Amino acid sequence: MTLTDFALVVHATHEAGVKVGGIGAVLDGLLSQPAYNRAVRRTLVAGPFNPWDRLEMERLYAPRNGFKARYSAHDGFYDVPPDVARALTQVELGYRVRLLYGTRRFGDAEHEILLVDPRGADPAAANGLKYHLWERYGIDSTRYEWLDEYNLYLNAAEPTAAGLAALVDGAEPDSGQAQRAAIIAHEWLGLPLAFSAARHQPGVYRTVFYAHETASVRPLVEFHPGHDTRFYNVMVAARQQGRFLEDVFGSQRGFFKHALVSAAAQCDGVFAVGDLVVDELRFLSPAFAARPIALVYNGAPAQAVSLTERFASKQRLQRYAENLYGFRLSWVFTHVTRLVQSKALWRDVRVMEELDGLLAARGETAILYLLSSSIPSGRRAEDVMRWEAQYGWPVAHRADNGDLAGLEVETFQALARYNDSAQASRIVLVNQFGWSRDRCGLRMPAEMSFADIRNGSDLEFGQSIYEPFGIGQIEPLSAGALCCLSNVCGCVGFISKAGGLALPNIVLADYVTLPPRYQSRSLSELLGLGQWQRDVLEAITARATAQKIVSRLPRDEHAARSLLEQGDELGQRLSWPVVVEDMFLPGLERLFRG
Repeated sequence: MTLTDFALVVHATHEAGVKVGGIGAVLDGLLSQPAYNRAVRRTLVAGPFNPWDRLEMERLYAPRNGFKARYSAHDGFYDVPPDVARALTQVELGYRVRLLYGTRRFGDAEHEILLVDPRGADPAAANGLKYHLWERYGIDSTRYEWLDEYNLYLNAAEPTAAGLAALVDGAEPDSGQAQRAAIIAHEWLGLPLAFSAARHQPGVYRTVFYAHETASVRPLVEFHPGHDTRFYNVMVAARQQGRFLEDVFGSQRGFFKHALVSAAAQCDGVFAVGDLVVDELRFLSPAFAARPIALVYNGAPAQAVSLTERFASKQRLQRYAENLYGFRLSWVFTHVTRLVQSKALWRDVRVMEELDGLLAARGETAILYLLSSSIPSGRRAEDVMRWEAQYGWPVAHRADNGDLAGLEVETFQALARYNDSAQASRIVLVNQFGWSRDRCGLRMPAEMSFADIRNGSDLEFGQSIYEPFGIGQIEPLSAGALCCLSNVCGCVGFISKAGGLALPNIVLADYVTLPPRYQSRSLSELLGLGQWQRDVLEAITARATAQKIVSRLPRDEHAARSLLEQGDELGQRLSWPVVVEDMFLPGLERLFRG
């Protein structure tokens, strides 16, 4: 056995079956790496699923998802040894759940998947776990039992743990040294399974809480008008006084995610995806403050792109803009993101307002493609085709026919106001999943693909108010794009360690550092920071950010090649192989040394 030889790693996550968001991207990055697969002999990814959700099942069995069912009593699949089939069937009958077991591709690798539908589960098992959570971790489930989301993961935990035991034959620690097996809880959603496994098989697994954010902090940032400007200044001042989150913001015990994450301080190990997540966890409680926390950044996709390919992608994006607006635009900016408060899309508009005049003075023009939707699966292609013909979607939108939904309404209203007054630029909301003619209408070039968004963009925005890491913000980096990031993005720490902040490719927008006259404020005064103070700081920062952007945009082939080469080199230093070999595997190894 080598120092990097692990018998089994279980990943507990809500994205076990299909990739939904950031954690799915992390699993793709980790589990596909040759170094991971050399070090980990067996990987199991486990979590709940909903067999009654037609879209989820279509995505699960879609060829590109690479899932193969090996056991499903409901569907008559028994491609497992008879003793394993019997054990899984006993779990289904005993817990009144439905199991689906199989394998799924992650890059060139294939790993085991265990999915559990707990919607009809015997409540006695969940009640036993809830009592254990109260007795062992002080979690009072009676506060949260009315919440479907809480119940889903509590109900799934016990049968999933039993299914794992059936699949791994209830392995026991060997004599002298604990078996090198770990269960990794990805965010709060994976914690009930980790707690259940530790309850029923004590000593078999080392448990790890993998913090992709700090769930207690997100609402404190998002729901206060001072946003990141207020919270991070308060956090620094409070920690200097030895105070913790509940000392400053009051009890958070009514928030079930806070209760679960607080209990995660008792896991054997803690991983965090960014420097600020480490700071937030240590601010959360004295228990976390006393724990070593391993930084395990997310990796950035690093794919070599030639300058010829880059220019071809940009030309397709320019041609689409010309089809939409009737004139050719000099620069192509993009923001590919979820449409949620934390992404702070108003900051993109603020920077564009400053850029508009600077570009006009140079005789240049720009388009910002905002590719974002309140409906993750997007719209039916036939609806988009009809809207394009009727009223010019996506330049125009309507809110009475299924086109705009949720935050899209106010987002489009803000963009329409911007476009009415802008001289040299336009912002277009493409609220559709997919980036191709068959999904986005006949004005999109026939040869367009999503790769063009990443390869042809001159600038990717990502100025979030809460962003534990931010993979999407730096995806176009290796293709030579400028990446405009707020300084609370977790990837900034990784970029800094890789020497990237000195490069022109990274445009850092600081919405947290206060003007000198505010820096000596007391904690109570910092708590009073609100929208007015944030608006002032955002206006100052947007102006400075726009000036950086306009000075760094590549206006000749030499400058474009330089950005491409530097971006590619930096991307390699931020890649998944680096994360796996230098952070993830050493973090796992430390669990078994102590």
